[in-house]
Amino acid sequence: MINKINYYCFFILFCLFFHSLVFAQDSEPLSGLRSIDQIVAVVNDEVITRNELNNAIDTAVKNLLQQGVQPPEKSSLERQVLETVIAKLIQLQHAKEMGLSVGDSELDETIHRIADDNQLTLQEFYSVLEQDGISFHKFRQEIRDEIIMARIKEREISNRVNVTEGEVENFLRTQETSAIGNDEYLLAHVLISVSERMDPIQIQERSQRAEMAHNKLLEGVDFSQVAAEFSEAPDAMEGGILDWRPIAQMGANFAELLSPLQKDDITPVVQSPTGYHIFKLLDRREQETPIVIIDQIHARHILIKVSELTSEDDAMHQIAQLGEQINHGADFAEIAKLYSEDGSAASGGDLGWLSPGDTVPAFEQAMNELQPGEISEPVQSPFGWHLIQVLERRSQDISLERRREEAQQAIRSRKAEVVVQEWMEQLRDQAYIEYRDNFDE
Repeated sequence: MINKINYYCFFILFCLFFHSLVFAQDSEPLSGLRSIDQIVAVVNDEVITRNELNNAIDTAVKNLLQQGVQPPEKSSLERQVLETVIAKLIQLQHAKEMGLSVGDSELDETIHRIADDNQLTLQEFYSVLEQDGISFHKFRQEIRDEIIMARIKEREISNRVNVTEGEVENFLRTQETSAIGNDEYLLAHVLISVSERMDPIQIQERSQRAEMAHNKLLEGVDFSQVAAEFSEAPDAMEGGILDWRPIAQMGANFAELLSPLQKDDITPVVQSPTGYHIFKLLDRREQETPIVIIDQIHARHILIKVSELTSEDDAMHQIAQLGEQINHGADFAEIAKLYSEDGSAASGGDLGWLSPGDTVPAFEQAMNELQPGEISEPVQSPFGWHLIQVLERRSQDISLERRREEAQQAIRSRKAEVVVQEWMEQLRDQAYIEYRDNFDE
């Protein structure tokens, strides 16, 4: 039954090269008493118990077996999962300090979206969870935590990642002239992290760990199993698989390393400022650069907003009166300058060339029904009441704009991966973490 639903589809919606395991577990009293639970780690002012860790390990094993991957030995898996649980707890503690939270209405909307994505009604979705032994209360908490973590990571990325026009131009120029081509790569990877706060001995230990992982791969151990045992990337328990990405997004050094690979080839250990990496090429494909032509509309409008001082009926009546004036010869642009409550008023309500999706659905639908020169009846949107006039239409080739958008996103994604890793290391360095002696019991 578990295959009916992708429990981690939420992670694709939010952004995605950023997944972590869940450790929250429901606990039911037995005859008014609770069983004594061991503490395996202390993270700042909170603890991780043996039951919570075991629950997270069970989740990890289940995920690996679903992918056909044999889980690593118990001690390695426990340590990997514990580090993942610690990383999650540190993020949630930091989010709490920042005042980030997710309300019930937003959470309900997200769960509805997950059910819809799986083509299930909400009741069917509850039934699937129940049949797979997952309490709905626990599932809600998992999703709430994932939203919070995605949000705080995005805040950090927004504060620290900037993509300049020069970088976009250089990216496009490299794609056009580089000998490595424009292919997209599907990769799996193992990451052994290092930080600038490590001393030479610690860095040497990390290098040796990376070589151990590489030796296992050379011995024929499945890559997904090695990733689960050694990798410190968030996707370790999903086989270390990265999304399809243009080779140019990997950066010049990685691109040079990866471009000669054939399918199923494995790289040697390669060092970067963030750690030691091993890659496996799962597949490659030619990156398409299709011509993108869209229909655009040049339009202008007049907006009367609904507010505490202007009721919905008053706004509708006022916009209707303005429509009457225009129908009797008044100039649309002059009326917009005098009465429109939109930022476009100064330019006579001119909105410029609009592409599909640039405006809210109610506005776009009314605009699409107009011929050039035609003025709409009063149109209601979440912003208030509008009069819309279509000035002209055209078909526009936006291939270059689309390529620039994709280049900007590729550069941002590459920078974001580094920023998130550095941020997580910083949070960990600032946290108090104590491993209890009974961890390996």
